[in-house]
Amino acid sequence: MRALIAVLDSFGIGATPDADRFGDAGANTFGHILEARGSLKIPNLLSLGLGAAAHEADPRVPALRNGEITGRYGSARELSRGKDTPSGHWEMMGLPVEIDWGYFPRTVPAFPAALTNALIARANLPGILGDCHASGTEIVERLGAEHIRSGKPICYTSADSVFQIAAHETHFGLERLYEVCHVARRLVDKYRIGRVIARPFVGERPGEFRRTGNRHDYATPPHRPTLLDVNKARGGEVTGIGKIPDIFAHSGITREVAAGGNAQVFDALIDGAKTAPQGAIVFANFVDFDTLYGHRRDVAGYAAALEAFDARIPELAEVLQPDDLVVFSADHGCDPTWEGTDHTREHIPILAFGPKIAPGPVGVRATFADIGQSIAKHLGLQMPVGTSFL
Repeated sequence: MRALIAVLDSFGIGATPDADRFGDAGANTFGHILEARGSLKIPNLLSLGLGAAAHEADPRVPALRNGEITGRYGSARELSRGKDTPSGHWEMMGLPVEIDWGYFPRTVPAFPAALTNALIARANLPGILGDCHASGTEIVERLGAEHIRSGKPICYTSADSVFQIAAHETHFGLERLYEVCHVARRLVDKYRIGRVIARPFVGERPGEFRRTGNRHDYATPPHRPTLLDVNKARGGEVTGIGKIPDIFAHSGITREVAAGGNAQVFDALIDGAKTAPQGAIVFANFVDFDTLYGHRRDVAGYAAALEAFDARIPELAEVLQPDDLVVFSADHGCDPTWEGTDHTREHIPILAFGPKIAPGPVGVRATFADIGQSIAKHLGLQMPVGTSFL
C-alpha cells in the first residue's frame, strides 16, 4: 500500500464559517474562477467529485458533474489559527497549529529596528531595501535596479508569517542570498515567524526582472511529529516533491525531488507513482496555482492551470498500483478575484481515489487532519488527531 498526495496550493472551494475574522467572508477561489470564466474543462476533477464537494462547501456554486462520481469527495475546515502554507500542510499531516504565528505590522518600516540592524551586521550587508508589506513581483520591479546598484537585498513581508528576501542571482549571488536567509532564519525565531523565503530573480532593468525557480523556504520545524515523521520512523519512504521538504523543514522526508513548476511537479509525481516502494508516501505541492495565479490575481492563468492539471490525471491513474490511495487537496485559498494579494480562509477540497477506494461523500470535515488520519489508516499507522474518512 502507498499514498500519493497532491496539494493544489491555494485551491480553496469556499469561505469557512470563521472567514470573517480574516476579512475573507464570501471568498471562493474555485467558485469565483468558474463564475468569471463561465466554464472550465476539468472533466476528471468533476468525475472525482469536485463539483459536488464545492457545492456542499458553498451552495452558490453549481454542483457540476461528469457522469458517475468515481472518488471519495468532500471538504475540510482548518483548525489552525492562520491561513498560511505551513499551517495548512502541517494540519493535513496531523499537526494543527493552535498557537499564533508572529506577523509584522502593516507599517513602514515593517520590521523592528533591532531585527534589521542585526541582519545587516551579522550578514555583513550595506543595508536593506523595502522593509514593508508588498507583492513580490511588484517590489522587485520597483526596487530591482536600486538593489543591483547598491547591493542591498530587498526585504519584505505579507499577511503570512514570513520574512522574504529578494536578490539578483548574479549581481548579488544565489549562494549569498541563501547565506543571508540562514542568518535571518536564526534572527526571526524570537518573533515566531514561520518562514524566511529566498526570492531570487534575474534581469537587468525594470520590465525585464523575473523571479526564478531557485526559491527556497526556511521554515521553523514542526513542533511535534507529523505523519511524515511517523512513516519515516516506521521505515517507510517519504518523498517530498517541490517545496514540500522546505515546508516541513526537511523533517520526516527521506527523499527530496526538486521541481520548479506545475508541469515538473506532475512529472515527478507520476515518476513517484511508478517507482515508490510499498509503504511509501509521495507528497507533492503544485506551487504555481498560488504564486503565479492566486497572489497575482490572474483568473485566466489560474483557470488554464486547473485545466492543465486535470488533463494529466489519467496519466497518474494509469500507473497506480492496486492498493494505492491518491488524495488531491489544498492548504488554503487564494481567490484571484479577491481584494489584495493575500491568501483567503476557505474550505479545502478532499478528492480521494484509487483502484480499491470506494466512491462516495465524506462530508465537510472539521479539520484538515482527517486527511492525515485517513492516510495513516490506509498505511497501517497511528496518529493522535483526526478522523478517517476511509
